[in-house]
Amino acid sequence: MGRPRKSSTSIIREAVNAFAAKRNEFETDATNLQNRLLSHVELRKLIHSIKWRTKSPDHLKDSLERKAKRAAEGGTAFNITADNVFDKVPDLAGVRLLHLHMRQMERIHPLLMQIIREEGYVLSDEPEAKTWDFEYEVMFKMLDIKVTRNESLYTSVHYVIKQNTTTRRLCELQVRTLAEEVWGEISHTINYPHETDSIACKEQLKVLARIVSGCSRLVDSIVASYEDHESRAAKSLPKR
Repeated sequence: MGRPRKSSTSIIREAVNAFAAKRNEFETDATNLQNRLLSHVELRKLIHSIKWRTKSPDHLKDSLERKAKRAAEGGTAFNITADNVFDKVPDLAGVRLLHLHMRQMERIHPLLMQIIREEGYVLSDEPEAKTWDFEYEVMFKMLDIKVTRNESLYTSVHYVIKQNTTTRRLCELQVRTLAEEVWGEISHTINYPHETDSIACKEQLKVLARIVSGCSRLVDSIVASYEDHESRAAKSLPKR
């Protein structure tokens, strides 16, 4: 006879314990990534702010329980265990880089890829832009960033990074504008760890997403107008 099959509760408990035992190493990965990004002179000019965090064991437990429930309802096997939790959950550690306007991604993305190459980091998957905005989708594709349509109506670019080729620990770098961060923080407040069932809140979040998108586009326009004005003013100065 084979061994009795473990319950999802036992599997989840073991996975959470495996992460808890290594959480300090994930914290080190996140702080190291943040410091290396800030140490790059050109990238630092484009950063408004940056922060890091690691997922709490309680939040991981809650997340895995929801995944297990969805798997059971869908008639599929729950496949996250202590042996593969580091590989299956990309955001056990995270760094969030905030910048002022979306067009800065045309400079930020190449700099990030340069840092990843030069510092010996490894991308676990190709960079992914989650967006609902067609104009930004075009820009991301021109940068050779994979685009996923996001029903949550926000825009953010995600990079899943490993410290080197041998480690299994993943760190998710999220890059978004300050305006998009406002939407993200409000959504997180009412939808995490459990999504609200308030129809009014869901509809208001959709409205806020559109306002945020308009705000981002307005900031792009203001910056472009300012740069054009400064360029014209410089050209009009008398030559010495």
